[in-house]
This record gives sequence, structure tokens and C-alpha cells, in this order.
Amino acid sequence: MNQEVDSQTVRIADLVDEQKIGPFIWTVVFIGFLCQLCDGYDLSAAAFAAIGIANEFGLERHALAPLFSVGLFGMLFGALGFGYIGDRWGRRVAVLSSALLCSVFTLLSATAHSFAMLLVFRFFTGIALGGLPANTVALTAEYAPQRKRSLLITIMFVGLTFGGALPGQLGSIIHPTQWRLIFTIGGLAPLVTVVLAGFFLPESIKFLAVRNAHDPQIVKLARRIRPELNIPVGTRFQILHLAEKKFHVSQLFEGNLRIITPLIWVMSITTLFANFFMNSWMPTLLHSLGLDPHQAEHAASMYYLGGVLGGLMMSLMLDRGRLWVVPLYMALGAAAALFLGQQTHSMALALGVFGVGLFILGTQSGTNALMAVCYPTQIRASGTGWAHGLGRFGAIAGPMTGGELIHMRLHMAQIFWAPAIVSVVGCVATIWLSRAARDRFPTK
Repeated sequence: MNQEVDSQTVRIADLVDEQKIGPFIWTVVFIGFLCQLCDGYDLSAAAFAAIGIANEFGLERHALAPLFSVGLFGMLFGALGFGYIGDRWGRRVAVLSSALLCSVFTLLSATAHSFAMLLVFRFFTGIALGGLPANTVALTAEYAPQRKRSLLITIMFVGLTFGGALPGQLGSIIHPTQWRLIFTIGGLAPLVTVVLAGFFLPESIKFLAVRNAHDPQIVKLARRIRPELNIPVGTRFQILHLAEKKFHVSQLFEGNLRIITPLIWVMSITTLFANFFMNSWMPTLLHSLGLDPHQAEHAASMYYLGGVLGGLMMSLMLDRGRLWVVPLYMALGAAAALFLGQQTHSMALALGVFGVGLFILGTQSGTNALMAVCYPTQIRASGTGWAHGLGRFGAIAGPMTGGELIHMRLHMAQIFWAPAIVSVVGCVATIWLSRAARDRFPTK
């Protein structure tokens, strides 16, 4: 039996926060998960196609660094541009257009007949990929109840981790000369996601309310969120700060955000530096230690397993207001990187790889929830977009730094000092951030 709504005015925050975790929110999370799966696959595709690309185009190992970084450079522009689109025209529009463009340019990457052409296609793929994290995180945050918000965002975002592991599994069973197949599969998967999202992904109810409080879609979405309520057509929906205004970067520094935003940017830059340093060079470095391709891919897969577990554990802590878990993870990530650099035995290498996945990749997965919660609805996609966009400077620098260190023929122990030092910088910034953003998280 449906329960009657007592008042003609309903607060959307209460509507969302008091919902049961049911099919509607899981649909939003699942579509976001698929988007991140495609994102993670395409981000990692170049790393696992690298040997075949180098052989076909006659490149030295260190010369592959631009291949790893050019897509990340594109993501900088994509995160900012599609973050604006998400706040201006809707999260759903931004997600659909990002995924479609990702499909087109990844398929084109499979047709490249020169290294320069491949770099161009990877740059535009990066622009498309840049739009997915900010908008899927914003959409999930706006439908998830506060008590489970960090967990649901992280479950959605670990699709990136699972996707990142898939090219490695494929690369272990195909010959390096078949590297184009990795990009072909990576281009077809987003097309499936676009179709599913077109049918099942709703627009953010909070975004609709900010844009037009009388939009008839709001009642329909409210009934899907809370099917046990009898919500009449004339119900008024209330959300704080209803006025819509054109986004300006200055909004990211209003009030307490003047402290929070720069710290989030530092967190994003350092986290992405460490993650993409590992993600880009780990298969190559493990192979250089004498591991055969199958052993190297198996060890690298431990990175993604650790990332899934680490991100989920961090989100459970954030949902309880334990923001100190972020700097703790970054400190342990630095220690894990140093440990990994000292290992040569295959079992110890797998343990070290699992450790950096748990604390470095796990940090990237878990901190997306922190970013989303720190920004209000009107600028949530833009806020997270700017954080992801500027974080791409770290993501670009990570692979480039690794390439230079490898070119210098340094020992692996010395090479892994780079992500360790950067993680310590992030640890210091997030200690401050955990204090500044405390009032935005529930305390339990």
C-alpha cells in the first residue's frame, strides 16, 4: 500500500536520503560502473598494447611514454569541457556523448598506420574519456542516500579498476602483433554502454530541480526513487539554492571551498601521478625483471584486485566520517611502492603489486566520493571535472617521469622512489583536507 505524502512540498534531499537501496539506485550505479569499465579498459589498453606497437613502428621502450601520456592530456580538456556540459545541459547528456566519442576514436586507434596517427587518435579518445568520471560520479552522488553515498560511488567507480585489468588478460592470450584487437574491443564496448544508458540512465533529479523546479520529469523520478509513496502531480520539490547561474571558476572557491578546492586538486594530482606511473610502466618493468608475459600479467592483475578492495574499504570509512583514512592510505601507498622496488622474486613482487594497488589505486577509487560530496549540486560535475582535469597533469607526468627514469637505466628500487615521494606530498595535503571537509561527511 502506498503511503500518502503529508505535504505538498517535498525536500529532494529527504526523498533521496530516506530511500531504500533498491533497483532504481542500483541501475544508476550499474550504468555508471559500465561507463567506468570502458574508461578503465581504454586507459590501460595502450600499456598492454605497447610491446606490439613498439615492434611494429620500430620504437625504443622509453619512446612509448607519449603514447601513455597523450590520452591523459586529452582527458584534461575532456574533464573540464564535459564537466561544464554536465552542469549546463545534464549529466546524462554528458555521459552519452562522452561514451559515444570514446567508441569512435578507440576504433580509429585500431586502424592507425603510423605512431603519429595513433597519438592523435589517443588524444581525442582521452578527451572523450575525460567526461565520464566527473559526470558518473556526480550522477551517482545525487541519487545515493547520504548514509551509503561513498560506498555506492566507489562501487560504481571500481568499474575503472576492473576495466583496467581486462586489456592485460587479453594481452596475455594474444600475440603482440595483434595489438589492434585490444583497441577494437575497447571501441565496441562503449557502444553497448551508450545503448543501455540511453534506455535506462535517468537524468539527475537534483539537476532537474535546479534547472526547472516544475519539470514534469521530477515527479516521475521521485516515484521511481520512492515507489512506496503516493506523490501527486502537483507536488512541489524543494532543493537548496534553486537559482541556476552560469558556472564560473570562482564558485569553486566560495566559502570554505577556498581551502577545500586547492587541497582536492593536490590530492588529485598526486594520486593520479602515482596511479598512472604504476599503471603505465608496471607490465614493462615486471617483464624486464625476467618474468615471462603470463607471469607479468598475473602479477599486474594483483594491482587491480588490491585497488578494488582498497577503494571499498576506504568508502566504508568515509561513510562513517573517518576522513583520516585518506592520508593513511597515501602514506601506506608510499611505503608499498618502496617495498615493491626492492623485490625480485615473483611471489614477493605479486605481494608488492597488491600493496600498491590496495593503497594507491584504492585511494583513487575512494577519493572520488570525497570530491563529489565536497561540492554542491550546481557545480558538482564542474568541481569534480576540474579536480579530474587538473589531476591529469599528475597522470601525464607519471608515465613521462617513468620513461625518463627508465631511459636513465636506474635500478627498479630507485625508479619507485618517484611515486613514493609524490604520495607523501599527497598525504600532507589530505591531512589538511580531512580537517577542512569534516562538516561535509556524517559522523558515526
